[in-house]
Amino acid sequence: MSPVRNTKLSIIGAGSVGSSLAYAALIRNSAREVVLYDLNAAKAEAEVLDLAHGTPFIGSSRITGGADIELVADSDVVVITAGAKQEPGQTRLDLAATNARILGKLMPRLVELAPNAVFILVTNPCDVLTVVADQLVDLPAGRIFSSGTVLDSARLRWLLAEAADVAPQSVHAIIVGEHGDSEFPLWSDATIGQTPLREWTDRAGTRLFPREKLESLTSDVVHAAYKIIEGKGATNYAIGLSGARIVEAVLHNERAILPVSSVLHGYRGINGVALSVPSIVGAGGVLRTLDVPMDDVEIDLLHRSAEALQSSLAHVM
Repeated sequence: MSPVRNTKLSIIGAGSVGSSLAYAALIRNSAREVVLYDLNAAKAEAEVLDLAHGTPFIGSSRITGGADIELVADSDVVVITAGAKQEPGQTRLDLAATNARILGKLMPRLVELAPNAVFILVTNPCDVLTVVADQLVDLPAGRIFSSGTVLDSARLRWLLAEAADVAPQSVHAIIVGEHGDSEFPLWSDATIGQTPLREWTDRAGTRLFPREKLESLTSDVVHAAYKIIEGKGATNYAIGLSGARIVEAVLHNERAILPVSSVLHGYRGINGVALSVPSIVGAGGVLRTLDVPMDDVEIDLLHRSAEALQSSLAHVM
């Protein structure tokens, strides 16, 4: 029997998102070794100690961490969560300049320490920062991407499942575009099981998802983070779980199709911006973006989303 390969995940930032991602990765056994790095040594060490005390109840994963960035060396995956957090009433794009400066200091050093790693941006605005990171270092296409709308799509699937009274795993629908206010669902291709979403009915034969309902669900997804931030100050548990899921797709070379955000080149006429579209994710990061069916309205919305991000990039780059 061949030995189990040691897989190393490093998480940059021990705030609410970074520590939640570390927790999710440990309990899901996403990687054999999890490293939690933060400039605040006391914070990082306290989070690591708290998490380490729970490892007797999980699999074989272990956690280390602290304020020494050398801990990141030889990582297979590096997830960046460090940055100024989104305040109530603040959009993700408002954070762009501040977090771009932070990334500018981090990214070259991280690549120096882990030159073969896949880098996943979770810090917001993740689409803008993906372009910034891609231009800061010289890595092959696909090795830098962001969590994009993986979480937004999970929010959508949960809402649809609640309305249809089915398991979320049986709902097949995604959010694409910006991870932010211009994101939108691909309703034209959404299904529950094998049934097109717009044709799904209750026991009495009444269609549950007329246009007005779909518009309401879209609004609920777009504004979900704002509601959570207003109530508790941050979103952390679901992004931690979705981040761990993306890490697993990379470390296990799953070639899973996920709506992550990478820099697009010639995708439906879009160039030089990072948007979430269905993508094959495996050991090299984003291996391929998929040109999935979209109706005319969805194509227009995708271009509007690209324009919003291009405008933000112009103020950052």
